[in-house]
Amino acid sequence: MGRKCVHCGEDCGPNPVMWDGKPFCCHGCKTVYQILNEKKLDKYYEIQPMSGIKIEKADVGNKYAYLDLDEIKEKLLDFSDGDISKVTLFIPAIHCASCIWLLENLHTINPGIIASNVNFPQKKVSITFNNKAVSLRQLVELLVSIHYVPEITLDQLGNEKKSNSNRDLLLKIGVAAFSFLNVMLYNFPEYLPGGDQLSGLFTKFFGYMSFVLALPVVFYSANDYYLSAIKGLKHKIINIDVPITLGIFTLFIQSSYDIFTGRGIGYMDSLVGLVFFLLIGKWYQSKTYRALSFDRDYKSYFPVAVTVIKEGKEETIPLEKLKEKDRILIRSSELIPADAKLLKGTAEIDYSFVTGESLPVYKKAGEVIYAGGRQVGGSIELEVIKPVDQSYLTQLWNQEYNKEKKESELNNVINKISEYFTIAVLSVAFAAGIYWLFNDKSLALFAFTSVLIIACPCALALTVPFTFGSTMREYGKRGFYIKNTDVIDNLRKVDSIVFDKTGTLTVNRSMKIEFVGEKLNDEQLKIIKSLVSNSSHPLSITIKEYIETGSVYDVENYKELPSLGITGIVNGKRVNIGSRKFVTGKDDDNPVSTNVYVFIEDKILGYFKIENQYREGLKEVIENLKNKYDLYLLSGDNDSEKENLLRLFGSETKLLFNQSPTDKRDFIRKLKKQGKRVLMIGDGLNDAGALLESDVGLTIADDIYSFSPACDGIIDSRKFFILHKFIKYTYVAFRIVITSFVISFLYNIVGLSFAVTGTMSPLVAAILMPISSVSVVAFATTSVKITSKRYFERA
Repeated sequence: MGRKCVHCGEDCGPNPVMWDGKPFCCHGCKTVYQILNEKKLDKYYEIQPMSGIKIEKADVGNKYAYLDLDEIKEKLLDFSDGDISKVTLFIPAIHCASCIWLLENLHTINPGIIASNVNFPQKKVSITFNNKAVSLRQLVELLVSIHYVPEITLDQLGNEKKSNSNRDLLLKIGVAAFSFLNVMLYNFPEYLPGGDQLSGLFTKFFGYMSFVLALPVVFYSANDYYLSAIKGLKHKIINIDVPITLGIFTLFIQSSYDIFTGRGIGYMDSLVGLVFFLLIGKWYQSKTYRALSFDRDYKSYFPVAVTVIKEGKEETIPLEKLKEKDRILIRSSELIPADAKLLKGTAEIDYSFVTGESLPVYKKAGEVIYAGGRQVGGSIELEVIKPVDQSYLTQLWNQEYNKEKKESELNNVINKISEYFTIAVLSVAFAAGIYWLFNDKSLALFAFTSVLIIACPCALALTVPFTFGSTMREYGKRGFYIKNTDVIDNLRKVDSIVFDKTGTLTVNRSMKIEFVGEKLNDEQLKIIKSLVSNSSHPLSITIKEYIETGSVYDVENYKELPSLGITGIVNGKRVNIGSRKFVTGKDDDNPVSTNVYVFIEDKILGYFKIENQYREGLKEVIENLKNKYDLYLLSGDNDSEKENLLRLFGSETKLLFNQSPTDKRDFIRKLKKQGKRVLMIGDGLNDAGALLESDVGLTIADDIYSFSPACDGIIDSRKFFILHKFIKYTYVAFRIVITSFVISFLYNIVGLSFAVTGTMSPLVAAILMPISSVSVVAFATTSVKITSKRYFERA
C-alpha cells in the first residue's frame, strides 16, 4: 500500500503528486493544501488530522457565470446594501470541526470576505462580503477551489428535501417489513417442535428464498448505515454506525455461508428483523425528537414587538401580526423588524447586526431598509414591503459577530465520551465473539452482533441538547428568553453579577416626576415631548408620558449621546435634554434625585426631578444572590440614590456612578482579567459594550419588548422578581444532565452484560437500542417540565 495523501488521507498509489516533500493523491488535493498553507491556515489539519475532502479535478470555467446576473443575485442574496452583501449557501461537504474552522476563516483567504458563520447541523454557511472586492461568483468559485462546493438552487427546496428524506426512509422500512414478514414465514418451521424433520429440499428452498429477500434489505434498506460508517472511517472517526455495519455484514455472511453449504437456514430472519427494527427506531426517534424539538418552540416564544401607526395613533403589536403596507415607527436604537421603505425622517442605519460592520448607512425617503438594521438617529416612519419571519431575527441573534466564540466544555466532554464509547463497544464485541468461539461456537455470532447493536452512545449525545433545550422552552414560558443552550451552561458558571440601574432596577413608568424651574408653556412642552419621543431611554420615556400634549413636531439633526443626553432641532430651535454636565457644562453638586436638564434655543429652563421606583421583588432577588455571587452596580446616573441602593445591596457591594458605556465595558473587562465569570444585566441600549464583554449578558424588557443584539437573553420585566430562580435553576438542569448520563451508562452496562452471554438475539438488541435513546430524551424533558413547575411555582 502506498503513502497516504496529506490532505484527504487516501492512498496515493505508486506515483504520488509531490509538493514540498509531501505526497498527494491528485493535483486537486495539492492545490487546496497549497492555498491553506500560503494563507497560514494549516491549523485546518491540526484540528482533525486527514480532514480534507477528496478533490475531483474539474475546470470550473464559466459554470458559475450566471451568478453575475442581477436577477439571480437578487434571489440568492439575503442582504445587499451599498458595498456589503450577505449570502447563505448549502454545502453538503461540511463534515467535521476542520471544515467549520476553515469556512469561518475565509476572510484570511480573501480579504473581501468580512465574516462567515457555519450552521453545522444544516450544513450551511452564511457569508458577509464586500461586493466591490469580491463578487458572488468569485466567492462561490473560491469555495469550489477549496472543494466546498455549494448546492445552489433558486427555489425553496428545504421542505421538499425533508419530505424526500422521510419518503426514502418510509420506503426502506416498507421493503424491510415485506422481507421480514416473508423470511419469518420461511423460518417458521424452525421455531416449532419437529421443525428439524422438514425435508432437506424444503429447507434449502426456504434458505434460498430468505437469501433473495434479504438482499434488498442489506443493500438498500440499510445502506445509510454503511455510507455513514465509511465516511467516518475515511476521516478517522469511529461513529455508532461502524458497529451496526459490522453486525449486519457478520450476520449476512455467516447466514449466506450456512445456506449455500447446506449447514442450515442461517439467521436471515434475525438479520432482516434487525434492519427493520433499526429503521423503525430511526423513524420513531425522528418523530419523537421533532415532537420534543425546542428550536422551533423557543422561536415561537421569542418576543419581538413593533410599534404600528394606525389612524395617527401608536399601537404595539407582535411581530408575527405585521403585514405588508403597515406603517411602523422606529425610535433611536430600535431594530428594523422587517424589510421596509423609508417614508419619514432621516435614517442612519447601523447594519452591524446583519453584516458585522457598524458604520451607519444613510437613507433617504423612498429607499429600502433591510430587517436587522438599527436606527441610530431620530424616529423614522417606514412602510413594510416584506414581513420577515422572526426566526430570521433569531438567526441573526445567533451570529455572534462581536462576541468571542467558545466551545461548550460540557459538549466537548460528551463528544469525547461518545467517541471512546464506540471504540470500547467494538473491543467488547470482538472479545465476546472470540471468547465464545473457543467455548461455544453457537453463541459466538449472537454475542458479537448483539453487543454491536445494543450499545449506543446516542443517548449520551442527546442528553445535553434535550435537557437544556427543554429548559429554554420552560424559561420562555415564564418570560426568560435566551439565545441558545450554551447560555444555560455559561450562566451556571457565573460567580459575579453586574447590574445597571436605570431601566434595569428601576421601573420606567412609575417614577415620580416634577419640573423644577420656570413654568413651561404649551409650546415648550410640545418641543420637549417632540425630542424625547425619538429616544427609547427609560428617562426619555418617563418624560414623554408625563407631558400630556398630543401632537409633536418633526425633529432634525437628532443625536443621542450615551450617558449624556439627546439633542436636535425642533421647530427651528436647538434643544438639548440630558445631564447637568451635558446641558450646562457643570457637574451636579450633591444631588438628591435624578435630574434631567432642559435647554431650548439659548436658555436653560430648569430640570425634571425624577425619583426612582425600584422593581417589585428587587430586595428578595438581591438577598438570594448576594450570598453566592459577588454583586456590583454600575450606573450612568449620579449618586443621588446611593443610600437607598446601599440599604438594598449592603455595604459589601461595590457601587459605581457616573459611568459611561466605555467605563462599564472596561469594568467588565477588568473583572474577567481577575478570572471572574461575569453576568451583566442591563437595558440593552447604553450597555451594549458591557453586555458583549461579559460571559453572559441579559437585558430587562418592559412593555415593548426590547431586542438588543448584544445580549444573550431577555427577561420580561414582569418576571424580574424571579431572576434569582432563573439563574439558580441552571444547577437543577445540570443535575438532570448528570442523572441522564447515569441512566444511559446503566442501560449500556446492563444491556452489554446480557449481550456478551450470547443469549440475546440481535433482533431484541435492535428493538432496545432506539428505546434507550428515546427513554433518556423523555426522562430529560419530563424531568425539566416537572422540576421547573415546582421551582417556579410563584411565576
